[in-house]
Amino acid sequence: MNNSIFEQGLPKTQANHVPLSPLTFIERSASIYPDYPAVVHGDVRRSWSETWTRCRRLASALEKRGIKPGETVAAMLPNVPAMFEAHFGVPLAGCVLNTLNIRLDAEAIAYMLEHGEAQVVLVDPEFADVVEEAVSQLAIKPLVIDVDDALFEGEVRHIGGLEYEALLAEGDPDYAYRLPEDEWQAISLNYTSGTTGKPKGVVYHHRGAYLNAVSNILEWAMPHHPIYLWTLPMFHCNGWCFPWTIAANAGTSVCLRRVDPRKIMALIADEGVTHFSGAPIVLNGLVNLPDEDKRDFDHPVKVTTAGAAPPASVISGVEKMGIEVTHVYGLTEVYGPVTVCAWREAWDELPMEERAKIKSRQGVRYHMLEALCVADPNTLEPVPKDGETVGEILMRGNNVMKGYLKNEAATEQALEGGWYHTGDLAVWHADGYIEIKDRSKDIIISGGENISTIEVENAIYSHPAVEEAAVVAKPDEKWGETPCAFVKLKVGYGEVTEADIIAHCREHLARFKVPKTVIFSELPKTSTGKIQKFVLREEARKS
Repeated sequence: MNNSIFEQGLPKTQANHVPLSPLTFIERSASIYPDYPAVVHGDVRRSWSETWTRCRRLASALEKRGIKPGETVAAMLPNVPAMFEAHFGVPLAGCVLNTLNIRLDAEAIAYMLEHGEAQVVLVDPEFADVVEEAVSQLAIKPLVIDVDDALFEGEVRHIGGLEYEALLAEGDPDYAYRLPEDEWQAISLNYTSGTTGKPKGVVYHHRGAYLNAVSNILEWAMPHHPIYLWTLPMFHCNGWCFPWTIAANAGTSVCLRRVDPRKIMALIADEGVTHFSGAPIVLNGLVNLPDEDKRDFDHPVKVTTAGAAPPASVISGVEKMGIEVTHVYGLTEVYGPVTVCAWREAWDELPMEERAKIKSRQGVRYHMLEALCVADPNTLEPVPKDGETVGEILMRGNNVMKGYLKNEAATEQALEGGWYHTGDLAVWHADGYIEIKDRSKDIIISGGENISTIEVENAIYSHPAVEEAAVVAKPDEKWGETPCAFVKLKVGYGEVTEADIIAHCREHLARFKVPKTVIFSELPKTSTGKIQKFVLREEARKS
């Protein structure tokens, strides 16, 4: 124990040491900016004061219904105001929010509700059938709350005994809400995709949510009162913690039920949207909009895009539209993005294509991530910063998950050696910026040579006829594996053949990296816009 003079007679007290929680952000914004806009959804316009009151009513109503601190409240909702409110109202009652992937089937939803022991589930009418079937499979039934939405265009069918607005009416607007006694307490539960087995429940704590929310502001140099468009699903890593970020900055959440490039362009122009986030597929949709659907806007607009590097052609296409791209990277286990391609002024002088290539790097750690390295996953020895040696991306910090719910073995494996093991393979450049080469499960080993699917995809994307591309390993008797490309072509471009794509790749890649097979098709995607390579790998095996 440290017995220095600075540790004597200077204890932690309530006056100088409090648990960090993003719930304090909404309290502050509602008190300082009560009349500022908080939520926009069609004709719905709510201030921070109104939103704060609704969140406290939700927390109070949950408590009155017998939901206890530490219990789970699930939400099967698109990006509607109730989903935003749940990020505050549920933890204000001391409960844990489980945002469910709205594209999953009843079997997967039933597993998550049972595994997470959900006591309540909020349901949008669009997903009534799926949730009803899921709940029917449960021995212990949660309280089902129907959440109506005027912008839902289908038939409204209630499956619970109570509608959301009626639930709020039960709550006390002056509810004495709970802040956590310990910042290590869980604030939310997020399930992984489960493509290689049962989904794992990733548990977030208040401290990590607080820090990642603040980091979003720092990395993006986000000004006060941003207007944020919800192109990113709020169920995905709690919307990368942006509900709490927007509350911290007293911004405006512009809700969007479904990603539609035309609607996105309209909202940017009509609502003055300044920021939005999404997978590369969202950017690709904007770039490929017909000219008649594009809109002019004269205010600054910024977008963060996450995951594997967007093709340079997509980044440059979006920036030509007047939207500044920031590339970030992260995983569910680290609250969403925790690295950023931090920009340097010297790069402003480079040609657009060169700038886009740099922006496709995953970059350096967020302010709030303690450490980031590329290393041998077994020895934990960092790889040389030569831009060539491949290693695994490892992370450490306060914004790494508590662990996997009810899965100690998986938790220990993921956090082995004092690092979170991402499973992503990357190189480390001399300037300290990392660049992903592949997922460890996606790398193609052909004749003993490692082939980065991302590198092959970038070559394919540079063909002017290509709208989307994905490359996976195809079993081969001679080489073990060879690259197999799945390609979606732009509408109206003209005839493009397998031979054309292969010839184009030969101009840009070493011969052993060129796809041996090209399949033209629609590409299956997750609800967050990521291409489902496990589906394509199965198709490649059969082709």
